[in-house]
Amino acid sequence: MTSLSEAVRAGAPPEELDGLAPPTEYTAAYLRAEDAEMFQGVADKDVRKSLRVGQVPMPELAPDEVLVAVMASAVNYNTVWSAIFEPLSTFRFLRNFAAQGGWAARHDQPYHVLGSDGAGVVVRAGSGVRHWKTGDHVVVSCVQVDDQEAATQADGMLGAEQRIWGFETNFGGLAHYAVVRASQLIPKPGHLTWEEAACNPLCAGTAYRMLVGDRGARMKQGDVVLVWGAAGGLGAYAVQLVKNGGGIPVGVVSSPAKAEAARRLGCDVVIDRREIGLDDRTADDPTAVIEAGKRLGRIIRREVGEDPHIVFEHVGRATFPISVFVVRRGGTVVTCGSSTGYQHGYDNRYLWMKLKRIIGSHAANLQEQWELNRLISSGRIVPTLSAVYPLAEIAEAARSVQANRHIGKVGVLCLADGPGQGVTDPDLRARVGEKRLDLLRDLAPTA
Repeated sequence: MTSLSEAVRAGAPPEELDGLAPPTEYTAAYLRAEDAEMFQGVADKDVRKSLRVGQVPMPELAPDEVLVAVMASAVNYNTVWSAIFEPLSTFRFLRNFAAQGGWAARHDQPYHVLGSDGAGVVVRAGSGVRHWKTGDHVVVSCVQVDDQEAATQADGMLGAEQRIWGFETNFGGLAHYAVVRASQLIPKPGHLTWEEAACNPLCAGTAYRMLVGDRGARMKQGDVVLVWGAAGGLGAYAVQLVKNGGGIPVGVVSSPAKAEAARRLGCDVVIDRREIGLDDRTADDPTAVIEAGKRLGRIIRREVGEDPHIVFEHVGRATFPISVFVVRRGGTVVTCGSSTGYQHGYDNRYLWMKLKRIIGSHAANLQEQWELNRLISSGRIVPTLSAVYPLAEIAEAARSVQANRHIGKVGVLCLADGPGQGVTDPDLRARVGEKRLDLLRDLAPTA
């Protein structure tokens, strides 16, 4: 442990942090370029075989960047994609980014430091950084944008050079230190611990844009919203946002423990996948899709009296054709991912003849992240953390997500030497209540 790391852990003042040099190497979870072909022809692409923890060189800081001492991070599904080198090796992303030259060239390394969530302390700021300083407690948005692109000025997610930090860039958050653009920073909610704060931005921000933002489904009061994977990383925030906004969340889950989680989060209706008759072969059989859709529609109408206005999609191939079928006439399917496969098939008649819409959504722009952070900072949306691992066990943490054993979000302690640290507003924490903040922590992971 370096002097700077020890000082951050001890809560040292900014002037002391400024006087301590960053280390020349730091501990990180990373992949090796030489392993990129290791899973070719392998049925079980076990991320525990590719994820490593060790020392990597400290990169130089660009003028618009800050160095964050990462206290905690979290696992996202892009960690799994990275670690199985699918659908593309992320080293290809790094090479393409580096081809821009200049500061981007640093990202092309024989190692890739992963992680698209993080909470920590600013310990250095580049010469062009105006609004952040050493000692600030921050959380990190996963989106890096090019502020000199015209499209970025309309919406940060529209720029062609928009990238997901720690997935399409190097020096991510599953590490003791992370290199972050100043335009990614958000104030850390004072009532949350490091691990609670770290688990929110990527998934909660994504769900906010999909459901609430101007470019998403624009949910309104009374809307029935079907949420696939309602107890997962994305779904658990979607359920809260629907309930908080006056909608009616209907969640689909895959186990009794996840059903209990969905109810705690606010689902009015919880449906087990087995009730629908959904299995790995359903999406490949048009007749089975329609039959599963009819079963799902009957359950929803029985419980809430009408078809869903919105379907919250991120599962992909296994569920997408059913989503298009089951959403009401004029309704919206909003999608941000495809964890079961990104080649979707669906019966287009149900889309065009019933005037339905499909909206693609990706992460969230900085304004949306700040609006979401307001809800978290006031206690209206709470973290969905269910498990916390030390950085040394990142492979096991990622495996739990790969195998869909997790509930909500899986946190990772980086420089923090234990859970429960980092609270600076204990009064608000007391008002929100430990029971609500620990909503999912007593639920066992699924087999």
